[in-house]
Amino acid sequence: MNHLKSMTITQIGAVLKELGQPAFRAKQVYTWLHKGVRSFDEMTNLPKALRDTLSERYPLRIPEVVRKQESQKDGTIKYLWKLSDGNCVETVLMRYHYGNTVCISTEVGCRMGCAFCASTLGGLVRQLEPYEMLDQVLFTQVDSGLQVSHIVLMGIGEPLDNLDNVLRFLELVNSPEGMNISMRHISLSTCGLVPKIDELAEKKLQISLAISLHGPNNEIRNKIMPVNKAYPIEELLDACRRYYQETSRRIHFEYAMIDGVNDTQEHAKELLSRLKGLPAHLNLIPLNHVEESPLKPSTKAAVAAFQKTLEDGGLTTTVRRTLGSDIDASCGQLRRKYTKQNTL
Repeated sequence: MNHLKSMTITQIGAVLKELGQPAFRAKQVYTWLHKGVRSFDEMTNLPKALRDTLSERYPLRIPEVVRKQESQKDGTIKYLWKLSDGNCVETVLMRYHYGNTVCISTEVGCRMGCAFCASTLGGLVRQLEPYEMLDQVLFTQVDSGLQVSHIVLMGIGEPLDNLDNVLRFLELVNSPEGMNISMRHISLSTCGLVPKIDELAEKKLQISLAISLHGPNNEIRNKIMPVNKAYPIEELLDACRRYYQETSRRIHFEYAMIDGVNDTQEHAKELLSRLKGLPAHLNLIPLNHVEESPLKPSTKAAVAAFQKTLEDGGLTTTVRRTLGSDIDASCGQLRRKYTKQNTL
């Protein structure tokens, strides 16, 4: 780990101690990094010799905005960031009545292979470092001028496939000396890596866990979510129950409504029986169309009927408000378009 922004204050202190610096410098450096400075020269309360040494040994790798799209409908802003190695990831800033939420990526690409997702079409390129996740939050805030209050790890990549780096990112973004964003204001979405859900549960973090379910049975999930072949729905829901027992945090389930695939009344009733007794909230998501996918979104009537059946059965259900529909809202679309245009 050779990037200072991926380090804790204690680790930065160890680096500075080796350079003969007093202990209080660690907090100074850490605080500057978490303000989104682009150069060590901006750290004006540090000696110039120290700034020069840090710049030489630990160069700051600041992401570059290569595309920025702002919705004319709802003010949602989508960023395509170019990282120091030339790879690109997406970040979305969404405005809600309770504050501004940033949806960040955790990997460059994804290996999960979900049929409805643009992020996975090119496979996994690499995992993001903690500072690369933090920079998405920091520089989205800096560029937009809007204070970020909530974070969702639901962009490109599977967060639990990069769990160690994600855990460090959560520690950093939650730190009082940094952005100090409450764990209760952070959501992590997974397609269902059961061992990693159990590992996360052991940490007893107060984040919200969101499960990308998208089907009420193994037959449907096997077709659209390859991960289900490794961790069938029964094992996944058992892991969710264990997670609730460890954390006392209600589970959020995401369910993309796909025309003719998972949106019938029979599917709704089966879903009810699956989730019975589990403290849960179901979020129905109108599918964002991906050019390369034959899957189509359910009709509004089908979504409304599906929701009614679930609510009549006692399951708290909402339909996610569609944001950024005019700016390539689906995760991975903007990156894929940019990659295509720059590799022709």
